[in-house]
Amino acid sequence: MPIPTGAEQEPAKRTLLREKVFERLREAILDGTLQPGERLYDDEIEKWLGVSRTPVRDAINELTRAGLVEMAPNRYTRVAVPVEEEAHAALQTLGVILGGVVRVAVPRLTAKVKKDVLRQLAQVIERLRAGDGPGTNVKATALWRTIMRECGNPILIALCEQTIDGLAFKLRIATVNKIFDFDVFADLFQELADRIEAGDAVGAELAVERAHMLPTGEE
Repeated sequence: MPIPTGAEQEPAKRTLLREKVFERLREAILDGTLQPGERLYDDEIEKWLGVSRTPVRDAINELTRAGLVEMAPNRYTRVAVPVEEEAHAALQTLGVILGGVVRVAVPRLTAKVKKDVLRQLAQVIERLRAGDGPGTNVKATALWRTIMRECGNPILIALCEQTIDGLAFKLRIATVNKIFDFDVFADLFQELADRIEAGDAVGAELAVERAHMLPTGEE
């Protein structure tokens, strides 16, 4: 039968609205507007963003898959609560993914982008030297997203989009400074900066792996 005029446009509008709600909630969680453990109520989000319930539920389901929201049926929907026991595993998982991203991206960096990456690395190192766990997390997540966009591999980019935020969020624990030595991490990120500046993709990958506490087989 003939397709009614304009019928194909409605799903696209709905998808864009869901993405808008997802991004607003994601930003609010990552910047601390919505704190770990804070309850999320559909009607309050609908009023805040001026949308209906369907895109809100779609966005919350996506945030749950990303690891930023937790749901218990008939009990609560809340911002995820990072726990200390998962921090080391999350850090290593990030290292596995990001090591590959850096290996692929470094040879593709233009002079302009490399300058921006080195600037962001300097910010991460500064936060580490200051012992600022939350600040480091925010700056590092932005850094990885910049590098990710340059890797030229759409499958790898999609994997990062689905996982980086949730894994990085698991490192936002109150005792992070008791688990990780910030000065050691600062030195490792400085090594990463030096390798990227030199255009050494393999060395940069190894620096990422060391910075994320992965065994590299080196003494």
